[in-house]
Amino acid sequence: MWPFLAVLAVGIVLVAILVRVAEPGLAFFPVAGETVTPRHFDTEYETVSIETRDGEHLHAWALPRHAPRALVVYFHGNGGNLSVWAPILVGIARHGYSVLAVDYRGYGLSTGRPTERGLYRDVDAVVERAWSASERRGPVIYWGRSLGATMAAYAATVRPPEAVILESGFPDARALVRTLPPLALLAPFSTYRFATAAFLEEVAVPVLVMHGDEDRVIPFAMGRALFERIGGSKQFVTIRGGDHNDVAPPDANAYWSALDRFVDQSLAARVASASSH
Repeated sequence: MWPFLAVLAVGIVLVAILVRVAEPGLAFFPVAGETVTPRHFDTEYETVSIETRDGEHLHAWALPRHAPRALVVYFHGNGGNLSVWAPILVGIARHGYSVLAVDYRGYGLSTGRPTERGLYRDVDAVVERAWSASERRGPVIYWGRSLGATMAAYAATVRPPEAVILESGFPDARALVRTLPPLALLAPFSTYRFATAAFLEEVAVPVLVMHGDEDRVIPFAMGRALFERIGGSKQFVTIRGGDHNDVAPPDANAYWSALDRFVDQSLAARVASASSH
């Protein structure tokens, strides 16, 4: 029995080590460089360099608008780089929002290598930059997609915005991994948490959760589970026919109407709350 237990213990330790070595490659799919910019879509933008407290240099885009409805700080997903997400960022800008979007460390033209803790440091730096540049521009909204939903939720704990938009997200990494049978057995050994729902327990801001009902990467049920775990003011919108990597919603009118309605309600509620005090 003792030799068996010793072998089992050694095996568990080796699996834990292997999982922790491999997990960055399972969580992040960065693409280096930059191929497409907002200018390819006839939209002006500025390049921004943001330095993190641990010395990385993040490459970001700012898409300013005249008299914007709000500044959207956008956190993209775990794949590609800003070039992949350019159509989405341009779409947000064309609907009257200024946009600040960043490539995490190791993505695009940003330095470093991605880790969960490293991405939180990136968010710290982006939030600091957004608020220092936006105090004269009005409301701030954090918008995250996929893994970026976790980053947007974390950002709200750093400095609460007027509203948070979570698109194609999940409650936490373990809940997501349980939907992937080959990886579910390795979940107990992972150090990554990406605790989207838990972050939002620390703040009280309006939250919009959006999820495509044809999402083949993060199941629709994960979006619902995230929504159920959020307290306070919240709304859920189903993106009919929406898949995970859509760069444009299947029904643009329904999509933008839901977003604009949520933003209008959130900003009106903040104004009413401020005036009552």
